[in-house]
Amino acid sequence: MTAPARLLIVGPQGSGKGTQGARIAETLGIPVVSTGDIFRANIKQGTDLGQQVTAILDAGDLVPDELTSEIVRDRLSQEDAAGGFLLDGYPRNTTQVGHLDAFLAEGGAALDAVILLEVPREESIARLRLRAVEQGRSDDTDEAIAHRLDIYENETAPIISLYEPRGIVDRIDGVGSLDEITARIMSALGARNLGQLV
Repeated sequence: MTAPARLLIVGPQGSGKGTQGARIAETLGIPVVSTGDIFRANIKQGTDLGQQVTAILDAGDLVPDELTSEIVRDRLSQEDAAGGFLLDGYPRNTTQVGHLDAFLAEGGAALDAVILLEVPREESIARLRLRAVEQGRSDDTDEAIAHRLDIYENETAPIISLYEPRGIVDRIDGVGSLDEITARIMSALGARNLGQLV
């Protein structure tokens, strides 16, 4: 039985956080909670939430913090997340950090670690260009990539300054092979006695 691990993975687009998040979650036996995946699943299923999100996105807007936080709260309340979870894509800004703190505090919990994948901007852009070619993603234009990286730097990167004083941020070099990066993350978590057998 492993100790519960409540984790957040953060990094710019193209940092590989989706891939690394899935690997870590599988290793630790915890679910990945990705707001993007939750939104897409609801849109596909045509739920009330999916219709709300579709209308917001069609208008070119971001899903409001309150709605996003409500969705994450609901997902973290499910049984499979009781033994830990890995958040990907949430909290996206400092307001959402407050929402998450309040929700976890209700259960007497807090995040155990924030995994920050550090990748130079040029590397992110190169990876996203490659992905656009490999996957035929027409939305990955140079302008769109630069815009998404700007949003990350302006809105998401500042959440690290809230978590850093708590001593829970592990800065991981996100350049290297998938296995090398996974090993760096697992080593950092092991140093915190997270994911260890108890």
